[in-house]
Amino acid sequence: MKTANILIGQSGGPTAVINSSLSGVIKAAAEMQGIDKIYGMRFAIEGLLQRDLLDLSCLSAGELQGLRETPGSALGSSRYKLQDSDLPKVKAILEEFDIRYFFLIGGNDTMDTIYRIEQYCHETGYELTGVGIPKTVDNDLFGTDHTPGYASAARYIALSVQQAGRLADDMQKVDRYTVFQTVGREAGWLAAAAALAKKKESDAPHLIYFPERPLSRQRTIVDVKRTIEKYGWCYIVVGEGALWDDGTPVSAAVEKDKFSNLEFGAMGGASAALSLHTLLREETGYRGEFQITESLPMCAIDRTSRLDLDEAYSCGHKAVELAGSGETGVMVTMRRVSNNPYKIEFGTEKLENVAIKAKPLPESFINAEGNFPTKEFFEYAAPLVGEFSEYITVRGLNPAVISAGDRKAGNEYAAE
Repeated sequence: MKTANILIGQSGGPTAVINSSLSGVIKAAAEMQGIDKIYGMRFAIEGLLQRDLLDLSCLSAGELQGLRETPGSALGSSRYKLQDSDLPKVKAILEEFDIRYFFLIGGNDTMDTIYRIEQYCHETGYELTGVGIPKTVDNDLFGTDHTPGYASAARYIALSVQQAGRLADDMQKVDRYTVFQTVGREAGWLAAAAALAKKKESDAPHLIYFPERPLSRQRTIVDVKRTIEKYGWCYIVVGEGALWDDGTPVSAAVEKDKFSNLEFGAMGGASAALSLHTLLREETGYRGEFQITESLPMCAIDRTSRLDLDEAYSCGHKAVELAGSGETGVMVTMRRVSNNPYKIEFGTEKLENVAIKAKPLPESFINAEGNFPTKEFFEYAAPLVGEFSEYITVRGLNPAVISAGDRKAGNEYAAE
């Protein structure tokens, strides 16, 4: 029987569960008939162009199990934008290593990369099966109900805001407002997730601003002042890609990456949270603070959703099954069958569709005021992230007032 080899890569920013998908691919590939070697490209396409490949065939069952709960991108990642001039070299390397099955784990740009390589090989007479495995904490990939990595990042954000909200409430006499920034270039899925651990109306967060809904500076100031008047403090969540109603980024970012996307956070030297914090300080006169997690939600293995880990693994395994049955030019997808009980089914979406389309937070998931998620969002997201603890508060107890009668009776706290 003629044998062939498999190549796997991880691209773009990691998620806490991306290595679980990698483990699923390797495990399924090891069981696939007619496969000799399973190669992993170090640092994605950059590594492939340098013939920097690892032989993953020798990983033990114990190592594969451990990989499922290892943070980061085990193979190394890259944000290199594949050029048309790279395609002949990529094809030559695939031929050199007799790669017939090609898998990439990533987001929109990654799906574009695998689509272009698969198409080029097809057009030039080289038989290659290419399947994409979804990954992004932003949850904005077209064609799938949610992406592996989103649930764990959403849980990280919800826990962070729940716990930081306790701090902000307790410190309200010092800092009257807090601004928390989530990642999410054009989609507010993670910003919305900040409310998932909220137990009562006064809990953080009070206001959430999404990239899908442009902000009015004046309306934002009114929102915050009204919240401070009501609770004594205000906790605001803002997506990094939020825009003002004049179309300019709240972050004031101007730098762009290799894919012509605005650079947010540290790389762009700009921040939506810092910008909003400055505006509120100037308009209210209050002291406040800002919190920016940057890439931490992408690698926090201690806060993962167990469901997310399992689904990421299944997506990797499913990709190999699809390739083995002759499917090519597709990405693995998940379709929601029901919320309660939670159930999904696996399917496919054409790579060319995923590469050019995005999935914003639906209008029905954002309230009419544009500053908080709706019940429909909570019903969608709750099954993905798991349960949250409920904390104790003592400030609502009856005050221990010492009366004049207590002092006359010789109470130990009586004044001299």
